Amino acid sequence: MAVPGKVAAFRLPPLPTVGEIIKLFRLKAQKQLSQNFLLDLRLTDKIVRQAGELKNAHVCEVGPGPGGITRSILSAGVEQLLLIEKDARFIPGLEMLSEAAPGKVRIVHGDILTYKMDKAFPEHLKKNWEDEPPDIHIIGNLPFSVSTPLIIKWLENVSKKDGPFIYGRTQMTLTFQKEVAERLTANPGGKQRSRLSIMSQHLCTVENCFIIPGQSFVPKPEVDVAVVHFTPLVQPKIQQPFELVEKVVRSVFQFRRKYCFRGIETLFPESGRLKRTEQLMMMANVDPTLRPFQLSMSQFRNLCNTYRKMCDEDPSLFVYNYREELKQKKRMRNLLKSTSQPKQTEEE
Repeated sequence: MAVPGKVAAFRLPPLPTVGEIIKLFRLKAQKQLSQNFLLDLRLTDKIVRQAGELKNAHVCEVGPGPGGITRSILSAGVEQLLLIEKDARFIPGLEMLSEAAPGKVRIVHGDILTYKMDKAFPEHLKKNWEDEPPDIHIIGNLPFSVSTPLIIKWLENVSKKDGPFIYGRTQMTLTFQKEVAERLTANPGGKQRSRLSIMSQHLCTVENCFIIPGQSFVPKPEVDVAVVHFTPLVQPKIQQPFELVEKVVRSVFQFRRKYCFRGIETLFPESGRLKRTEQLMMMANVDPTLRPFQLSMSQFRNLCNTYRKMCDEDPSLFVYNYREELKQKKRMRNLLKSTSQPKQTEEE
């Protein structure tokens, strides 16, 4: 008999195993989509635990595939689960899970890179940015091919407080290749310090939770996988527009083995490049002989703030594109080369 006043924990009814679902619907991981299935429910439970308390929460799972993590999320007692799956082959197996948890699951056949998440959850869940994170979580075993562009897209959403972050500081628990996870969490001076390190850490608290050996997946990838947890910060460490921060950080890391001034030069047109680079580095108080991976977050903040001032004084600076200038120079060289060659006569 149930204890009065207590709500019984949600339990999924007996279902085919994830392995049996794969056989039943003849599912094969597609290499071109970098798909890898996680069948061990102890590991999927461990991933879901990293998200925090999910009882009565609203969760979006990205790329559920055959539904291993999906089962662990449902078993955590969530209120609602939104599944976004691009591959139509997985939909029948996910519908079986939906029927086993009546009223809890909504399945969207679509691409997470284009899916609009600003209306994915009920309005009443919205919280102020300064408050504790809302009762909303994003969880996913991401295909390697989509993980980096997707996290950059979501970091831009964090910066602009839109998309899934229109509800507040929505937390994310995602898988990445081990090497990408190391970049996301790398400290100054670390070999893996990169553009991803700065872009993620200036906007979020980023925690590398644990490593899943490659042999735990089917098919086995050539690399290990890491589970990473993100919580957006109340105040970003660099308070400038996302596009400006990304432009500066991308430029700095363009030549990661050279002194940082070499990358910073690419922020400026060839005419006056050296003078402006020296001005930026002096005003930002950054040693030009440091390597990009040695720069601290405060040094990147100084560079971004100073570059913003220079852009405000000369708006053409922000739209300047170093790679486009190189392409134009190459086109001009080819044009001059073709016009300078003597034309052959008919006799020749």
